[in-house]
Amino acid sequence: MASRRAVHQLMAALSYGDAVSNHALWIRDSLRRAGYESDIFVEHVHPRMTSHVRPFWQYPRVSSPETVCLFHFSIGSAVEPLIYSAPDRLAIVYHNITPAEWFLGFRPHLVGLTYHGRRQLGAFAARTALALGVSEFNRRELEAAGYRPTGVLPIVPDWRVYEGAGSPVTRALYDDGRTNLVFVGRISPNKRIEDLIRVFACYQRYVDRHSRLLLVGDVRGYEKYYDRLKEMVQALRLEEVVFTGHVDDADLVAYYRLGHVFLCLSEHEGFCVPVLEAMAVGLPIVAYDAGAVAETLRGAGVLLKDKDPEVVAELVGTILKDRELRTSILEGQARVLRELQSVDFDALLLERLRPVLG
Repeated sequence: MASRRAVHQLMAALSYGDAVSNHALWIRDSLRRAGYESDIFVEHVHPRMTSHVRPFWQYPRVSSPETVCLFHFSIGSAVEPLIYSAPDRLAIVYHNITPAEWFLGFRPHLVGLTYHGRRQLGAFAARTALALGVSEFNRRELEAAGYRPTGVLPIVPDWRVYEGAGSPVTRALYDDGRTNLVFVGRISPNKRIEDLIRVFACYQRYVDRHSRLLLVGDVRGYEKYYDRLKEMVQALRLEEVVFTGHVDDADLVAYYRLGHVFLCLSEHEGFCVPVLEAMAVGLPIVAYDAGAVAETLRGAGVLLKDKDPEVVAELVGTILKDRELRTSILEGQARVLRELQSVDFDALLLERLRPVLG
């Protein structure tokens, strides 16, 4: 009997709960459902995810001219030279690399890695048979770097995760009648958390004193930036600014459920999964038009062209007070959600991979 065709994934790290890792797991499961042999090989893995991966040094055991490798291109790692010289048919999956200048003064090591990663992006173009961005924004970057052919393979959240109520403990802690403005994402400079704090300062002072800002995201690796943000909160004499740190799925859903508005003022997003998560729980979205945010929203939510704190704070207040406006926003988001949930992403994956699958 002929062996099954192998389509494996290679990546620097598999983490718990982040968009890139969840995307890789979905791709693996989809390929297995389609009858392909498919594993994920990584250099680093979160302890909770070890059962889902194989160490990258085992990859030569499965490497061959008949093997298709989906390489999740990111900042520099030991997996890059391994796959560059391997005989496999190579397809790149690109989630974007945040430009190095965002980390200057906060995380010098990451400055070097991101700068190197963006330079290496062009070096892989000639070696690659197919390049897929998770958004059109990313696909255009791949095309500008010399990749041909290119395509878009969007991130697919596991919608089932957001059906429940979330952690009862977290809900009990913050379900106290306050208006909760919610942001979800790592606490890093490109996310412009300081802009969120400025908006919240205006909102709490001039719109609703009985309010809270929930900043849901990992601070590890960005401690210097985090310290600056805490100093800012103290200088503005704000109450109820909560940095949750990294959370599991149950807590994440609870924070979304506790929210009244999802607010994102990030200035670099290759996709922005949290806006889809906010849609899934019926949370009205206000987001700044940067990177792939508008593309991911698909005309839903409220897209900002300006981040003036007083203007944004007043807008958030209007959304919460004007029932008709809020309903209109939620209906638009529900329409996009239905469209996304109706797509056969298993079929879409195979279609996108056709140039390397044959």
